[in-house]
Amino acid sequence: MSNLKSDIASAVQTHAPKPHLVRSPHDTLEAVTSSKLVVSGISKRYGNTFALQESTLSIRQGEFVTLLGPSGSGKTTLLMMIAGLVAPTSGDIWIDGRKATQQQPYERDVGMMFQSYALFPHMTVFENIAFPLKMKGYSKDKIHAAVVEVLDQVKLPSVKNRFPSELSGGQQQRIALARSIVHRPSVVLMDEPLAALDKSLRTHMQAEIRQLQQELGITVLYVTHDQEEAMTMSDRICLMNDARIEQVSPPHELYFSPKSVFAASFLGESNRIHGVLASREGENGTIRAGENLVLQGKVVDALIPGDKCQLLVRPEAIKVLTSADHASDNQITGHVISHVIGGAIARTRLQITHDTEMVVVGLTARNAPKPSGLAKLSFNKSDGLIFGVAP
Repeated sequence: MSNLKSDIASAVQTHAPKPHLVRSPHDTLEAVTSSKLVVSGISKRYGNTFALQESTLSIRQGEFVTLLGPSGSGKTTLLMMIAGLVAPTSGDIWIDGRKATQQQPYERDVGMMFQSYALFPHMTVFENIAFPLKMKGYSKDKIHAAVVEVLDQVKLPSVKNRFPSELSGGQQQRIALARSIVHRPSVVLMDEPLAALDKSLRTHMQAEIRQLQQELGITVLYVTHDQEEAMTMSDRICLMNDARIEQVSPPHELYFSPKSVFAASFLGESNRIHGVLASREGENGTIRAGENLVLQGKVVDALIPGDKCQLLVRPEAIKVLTSADHASDNQITGHVISHVIGGAIARTRLQITHDTEMVVVGLTARNAPKPSGLAKLSFNKSDGLIFGVAP
């Protein structure tokens, strides 16, 4: 343990200047010993370009964490460094309490599942699943028992003698999953494994992977750009943008309490109203967005009265008022541009000011607002988030 402490202390001293990194050897030691996976101050640079800026993330035993973000945000780079397929420029990787930064991929206690399945076409299902066990020197008896068990777990016990070409896409994906978990790795890394499937099968596999992960207590780091997939499957989401970690939170918290404009805009949909911060008392603020438009919300950024700002509010948090409704904290009058019924859900688009439109999403109602008419909107101040405006 003394060598572990000295290694951790050295790593932290190297990366401590960044405020978002672990600040002390004690903090890092606690994270390493209590987590299945820890990356501390890890980065990747190609020349002068960062594929991933210095980042820190820890994942607990049995947790399902998703790296979510647009293309080029650094999520696959981070996953590949953890797998040992890409060498980091700086930082350290700890897997199950052991430093893995310099280890070869085959030395790391991880399982991998790719979008392309990566099944060996000349091997049977049994041989494909058994492959990582053979590489680790398992006996024939142990290999047979482990493969039979995992085939039962993925509900495909009858296909062990088939070749990948004889399986459907969904079956191939299950076999790829079985191979990634058969040796019970500390962490399973999944790089957009469902992206090639059609929507119906993808939805089914999302539920199946999540159920199996929970039943077996597997620790998973999952990469996707699909917001719904991340929200459905994850214990926590690591939102990435511009080669850095933007926010790490449970799905509910990330959706309702985003820490940045990017987080509020990327996950779901948000209306945006620009103005000036008129007043502030603690987290409560008032924004003036025109001569007759004053709105209340929660101030997220470090703002003072007089600063330019923007209020973001989700379409589903806004209510179109009828004569019988009582207004909430904020009330707005707008001209209805369109009202579209999509079954049980309707979308109403309104012009609020000459340069501001808002969208309202709610249950379809009989007394719907009519295009070209006026409508009154209302939302609670707790649903309005006030951010600064980039200079």
